[in-house]
Amino acid sequence: MRVHLCVVGRLRAGPERELVDDYLKRFDRTGRALGLGPARIVEVDDRKGGGMAAEADLLRRALPSGARFCILDERGRLMTSPDFAAELGRVRDNGTQDLAFVIGGADGIDPALRAEADMALSFGQMVWPHMLVRVMLAEQLYRAASILSGSPYHRA
Repeated sequence: MRVHLCVVGRLRAGPERELVDDYLKRFDRTGRALGLGPARIVEVDDRKGGGMAAEADLLRRALPSGARFCILDERGRLMTSPDFAAELGRVRDNGTQDLAFVIGGADGIDPALRAEADMALSFGQMVWPHMLVRVMLAEQLYRAASILSGSPYHRA
């Protein structure tokens, strides 16, 4: 199952980029034998300043055809890492070929796009900068693959 991170904004070189790249590389290596990956990032930019609605249109176009998609939103479902791993495994086992995770811009996800999502995931009730959410998601994808593979990375 291919994994796509469809995100608003460009992540420049720096510590956040290095962390995202490292965790996604680890996810690809660990997930390959499990039928997970590769993971890729699709960055969109609303250069015309059209707000959440314009970002939603760009994000819709970034989604692979037929992909299931999950938005990252503070109103989404709170999950433990083992629950997230199990959900990722279930989605894969149900024959999903493409799973996209959508991270909105500074103002969040357009309500219309939120309503179209197959799932909403939350990293807590606090609002996180969208650039940090990328890092957190990349790490959780790697952690999920590690859990599914029986690796000792996750110690809980």
